[in-house]
Amino acid sequence: METLQLPGLIVSVEWLHEHLDHPDLVILDASIKKVTSSKESLTQDLQIPGTRFFDIKKSFSDQASHLPNMLPSAEVFEKNCQELGINANSKIIIYDTIGIYSSPRAWWMFSRMGHTNVAVLNGGFPEWNKNQLPTENKTTNTVFNIGDFEINDRSKCTVNAKEILSEMNDPDTLILDARSSGRYLGIEPEPRSDLKGGHIPNSLNLPYTKVLEQEKMLPVEQLKNIFDGFDIANKKLIFSCGSGITACIILLAAQLAGYTNLWIYDGSWTEWGQLTDVPIEF
Repeated sequence: METLQLPGLIVSVEWLHEHLDHPDLVILDASIKKVTSSKESLTQDLQIPGTRFFDIKKSFSDQASHLPNMLPSAEVFEKNCQELGINANSKIIIYDTIGIYSSPRAWWMFSRMGHTNVAVLNGGFPEWNKNQLPTENKTTNTVFNIGDFEINDRSKCTVNAKEILSEMNDPDTLILDARSSGRYLGIEPEPRSDLKGGHIPNSLNLPYTKVLEQEKMLPVEQLKNIFDGFDIANKKLIFSCGSGITACIILLAAQLAGYTNLWIYDGSWTEWGQLTDVPIEF
């Protein structure tokens, strides 16, 4: 069988269906419950055939942190990928049950750990289901053969609150906030009741919904038009949101639009909105 080549950072459901039986393909469901929605998004009992669950909340976040969804250590990430049966030569497709919501977070983790053979399924499981493609019942507690996945890039990809404080006034840095405009302006309540409203000074607002249409990523040309509306050429771009999930959606959009030097503020507003010694704008 010929070597599988991913066509880009995102793939269509048609492409995945065509290559579903390739031995190097690993399909991951990285779904989490949407914190800003009262709807239960994980009650779907079906999955794309052969899917393995990529547990962002437990296996792939720092369990020692008081903040949600913080990037785990490279060692923990590597070990848990191996336990999912992921190999060094695996071609990984990631989806979620909302469309495009938490899947870019998992994609970002892989790509920043040096595994570039990874892509997001455009439209996720809803798009797969809409096209009446094959499904199977979800399974739990599946044990896989231990994979030989290895981290091959330990370069820094996140910033912390101290770095935000030192860089938020730097003209060569721009912070983009993926939350809704209401939360950014402090006129809409935060879903976490212990957080203040508002935004990081000098940050700009790009709600993650602006880069999506019907839960699919906009075409590259439209993404370029969106980012061209910001003065960001050659700048360091830091992406923030509520808890590090939707920031990865607009980071993926920026990378698709051709931008580099992309960072995640991992603590995001869950951290900044709790701190007592940092400035906040409305």
